[in-house]
Parts: sequence; structure tokens; C-alpha cells
Amino acid sequence: MRPRQRRRHGALATAAATLLALSAGQTIAALPAAAAPAPSASPVSPVSAAQDHAARTLARSLADPAWRHRVQQAALASDEVAVTSLAGGGLRSLLAADDRRITEAKGLDPAVGSLLRLRLGDASMRGEVAAGATPWVVAATADDDATEVVAYDSRGGTHRLDARHAPGRPVYVVDIDGSKALAAGLDVLNRQLNRYGVTSAAPAPAPTAAAGTAGAGTAAARETGRAAAAGGFWTTRIAAVELSDDEEPWVKGDAEIYTLVTGFGQDGKVRVDPVDMPYLDNDGTVYRPGQILVNWSYYKYNLADAVMMEEDGSTNYRDLAKAIAGALLTITDHGAYIPLVNAVLDAIPDDWWTDDPDYVDSWYTLARTDNGTRYGARGNGWMTVEPYFVQEL
Repeated sequence: MRPRQRRRHGALATAAATLLALSAGQTIAALPAAAAPAPSASPVSPVSAAQDHAARTLARSLADPAWRHRVQQAALASDEVAVTSLAGGGLRSLLAADDRRITEAKGLDPAVGSLLRLRLGDASMRGEVAAGATPWVVAATADDDATEVVAYDSRGGTHRLDARHAPGRPVYVVDIDGSKALAAGLDVLNRQLNRYGVTSAAPAPAPTAAAGTAGAGTAAARETGRAAAAGGFWTTRIAAVELSDDEEPWVKGDAEIYTLVTGFGQDGKVRVDPVDMPYLDNDGTVYRPGQILVNWSYYKYNLADAVMMEEDGSTNYRDLAKAIAGALLTITDHGAYIPLVNAVLDAIPDDWWTDDPDYVDSWYTLARTDNGTRYGARGNGWMTVEPYFVQEL
């Protein structure tokens, strides 16, 4: 994940303990049977539990000077560290097990590889880390409303930290690679939706430096004979987008945003097309991606809806696809456009609203001819959209 002090994924759990031997002389004492009571009463997700266990394990491992120096150099040289790959011996085995639990809990294919990442909690901590301080380790939290987080030290101690203000001492944050997880998750979502009978195109690619529309248009034209026959197709393109600035825990990182575009396909059946928006890192920042949001050659009517979500760590994409399909397959085409935003939101189980996937905003009845700024129904963001014709090569 790209570090920043705003949105993102899960944390704070308890975990069983083990003894382990680490490579290069690294040793670690037995972890305590349970961590300090979590400051939040919210149910702990499997992803959060695995991250918390990884944080506790890494904290104890920093008692070894050589390993601590290795982690220090990696954390200072990179925004995020693939810590499972960096580790060796017994430590790598433990972290790899946490990685597998995270992958399984998110419904991802095992081939996605390691998702665990380590980063500095704040740029202000670089000086003390460079001077040789031993950071505490905390698992990133998915809870926007968290007031406290639990950090672990190299001697097995626990410390409660203010979730709203970065601490005055150095801290490493254990998180997951949200961009990698989201890209893999949207692929799973696409495949599962099609499996359940809800038509879904492959996730729309992120824009390139040149707006990325030509590649997206070529792929879509191959998928629809109607578009090819017309020599191209009309789309709605995002000229600018901004999400509201809201205070969130420092321990969270970049937002990982995606949008589900819904409407009735050419066959009269509901379809869902996921759009990855990896550039939307920071709230309160205007982005000008030139990204295609809606490919109108897929749709029967000139209206579609968009539901913007945030990947918040514990999202299980197989469960998400099943829930959405179960709701949308009951909706039939009666010869007129029906808004589908509420059906998508109602499909998400109630317990998911506590942390993930976060509902960011929604746009009802986007029209092919829309040209200007549209504000989200929830008031959390706006998009300036424009008609854009993708010419066949």
C-alpha cells in the first residue's frame, strides 16, 4: 500500500502464541497467550486477527539487533516493505502462515502471493529510526472511528496509543498491500458474478499517463460486436474527481477505491462492471484521471448507476459477489430503467458496515449525455464527467 495518514485496513485482535527460531541468529521468546483487550468492542475479522498476530510476532523479533537493523534499512529505503520476503527461517514461516490466512479470509486466489507489508507510522519518525531506536509495532486499523490502537514492543509489552494523533515515538505499522489485494479481489468479483449469472466485464484498467482510454476502448470493442460494427462506442469519462476530507486514524493508509457500475445489459439482465480507481489516494485532493467509468455499448438504456466503495482490508470478494448476485438476480427488466444503487447497498450484510467494505458514495442515473459535475448522493464526493467516444483502431 502507498503510505499516507488516512484511510484503510484492519487491525486489533488476539492470537495464540508459539516459540520460534529465526534465521541469522534471530530468536524470539514465547508470545503471550493473548494480547491486551482490544480497545474496540467490534467483532474481530480473520484478516485483522492475522495482521495483529503478525504485528506481535514482528515486535518480538526486533529484539535481535541484526534483524532490527535490516528492517530499519528496508523501512527507511521504501514506502512499504514486503516483510514476509525480507524475513527468514521461522519468522518467515510464521508470517507466511498469516499471509495465507489473510488470502483465504479475503476469498482471493493463493497465487496472489504475500500481502503483508510494513511501513513507518509517520514520516516524522524517520530520524529516530535512523538513529537506532527500536520501534513498537501496531496493526493497521480498518475502523474509521477507532480512538485507540494497541502497539507491541520487543519485550512482549502492549501499549495503547491515540488513534487520532501519531505518537511521539517511532512505530512500524503492519498492513496489507491494498492495491494488490483490490486488483486481485476485483478479478475474483468479476469471475464470481459471471458464475452466479450476473454479467460483468473484466475490471476497467487504471488510466495511463495518456488517460488510458485507447487500450480500454480496444478491449471493450472486442467484447461487443455492436461496438465494433459502429466503429467505436460512447463512454462516460471521469475528467475530475474529489472525495471529502474527513479525519481518520493516523494508522490507516491510502484509500483503495473502486466503483461498481450497474445497469441493464443488452440482454435485458442486470450487469455489474467493476472499475478500479487506484489513483484516489487522498481525501480532499482533486484528481484528473481521464478514466472511463461507463462503457455504454454494454447497456440497453442510456442510464446507469455507480456505487463507490473502499477496500477496507477484510473484504471477502467471493462473499461480496454472492451477496450482490443474490439481490440483483431478482430484478427484471420491465422496459424502463430502474435505479439499482439501493439494491447493491441492501445486498451488503449489516455487519460489513462497521469496517468494510466502506460505502463511499453513489451516483444515481448517470446518463450517456452527462457533461459536467455530479455530486454523490451521500455528499462524500463529486465527479466531473463528460461523453467520450472511443474510436476503433
